[in-house]
Amino acid sequence: MIPSIRKEYNNTFTKEKYEAFLKELQAAHPNTLEFRVAETPIFVPKDFTEKLLDVCDHIIDVITLPEFKELTKNAIPKNLQVPNENEHSHFIAFDFGICINEADEYEPQLIEMQGFPSLFAYEVLLDDVFRKHFKVPDNFECYLGGFNRETYLQELKEIIIGNHHPENVILLEVFPRQQKTRVDFYCTEEYLGIKMVCLTELIKEGKKLYYLNNGKKTEVKRIYNRVIFDDLQQQSAEVQEKGKILFEALDVEWCPHPNWFYRISKYTLPFLRHPYIPKTFFLNEVKEIPTDLHNYVLKPLFSFAGQGVVIDVTQQDIDNVKDPENWILQSKVKYADVIQTPDIPAKAEIRLFYFWKDGTARPVPTNNLSRLSKGKMIGVRYNKDKEWVGGNFAYFEH
Repeated sequence: MIPSIRKEYNNTFTKEKYEAFLKELQAAHPNTLEFRVAETPIFVPKDFTEKLLDVCDHIIDVITLPEFKELTKNAIPKNLQVPNENEHSHFIAFDFGICINEADEYEPQLIEMQGFPSLFAYEVLLDDVFRKHFKVPDNFECYLGGFNRETYLQELKEIIIGNHHPENVILLEVFPRQQKTRVDFYCTEEYLGIKMVCLTELIKEGKKLYYLNNGKKTEVKRIYNRVIFDDLQQQSAEVQEKGKILFEALDVEWCPHPNWFYRISKYTLPFLRHPYIPKTFFLNEVKEIPTDLHNYVLKPLFSFAGQGVVIDVTQQDIDNVKDPENWILQSKVKYADVIQTPDIPAKAEIRLFYFWKDGTARPVPTNNLSRLSKGKMIGVRYNKDKEWVGGNFAYFEH
């Protein structure tokens, strides 16, 4: 995005340097890095960072409204409501496409958001290793909001562990050691000193939960939740049966509470109006179907990993929807071919991490990840056999 920096980076890039970087990254937690790591981060100029933070502030203004819970009361599927919901999500991830507007200027466009964690720990490792192998321009950082490596990890630790002993806090997921994002779970264990635990390993006695910590039965007082409940619905009957305990009233704190995954999600988009947010409508509230449907995408509110999204919408697609209250119609965004690479330019998305510590009025920006794509959509399955694509992060000019 900054031509002089991009040119220098590309000119000094070598495959050997990249392979040495990958080798060290993979050695940190062997056999855990299952997704492709892109050859380059994104270098983001100050004015674009300000645009990103400005639109996030606007969204947060809505999320912090006293009536936000009322606005989103239908966001959580009835069969997936978890008791003991708290007052806010501890974490929010905002996904932005780097787009180009009619004046030929780069601008962010909100793609999605989640009241849910992301690769918070892995991105620390990624920056650490990247800096050993590549030159980072002065005045560029992956951290935001005045954070650095040390204060970021401290904030993460304070939010996740709270006032508890680390052994009483667990990272909970369904088969965590098999997940594509498992490298982040191993990094979390290393940096925070908490254990990853599979849902199937939980022991319930009355309202209390326990797990075996090196063979010793240990009480779970707080859960760093990485279970996507949509994913839980895809599991075997046996795993789903075990998952039912999460819907009971338990003597346990959630971080973040599972209900926030739905409240801060695609469901929130129709309540937002901002130049950097594509116009979005609940399908059942659209009085007149637009004549230029090719400029829209159709998305199910409740789906896992982007499944069910219709990119090239037709009237037939809309007619086929049986539950329009569970779908949104969203203006298409035009991704910019923004990252110059040795062959064709790549499109890019930036995900900003926001942390919301208990007792504070608003969430704050802390870090990020990025994804580069040369396919029709951003994502691994659209970029097979391509180079200079995959996951990385952004360096912001400070």
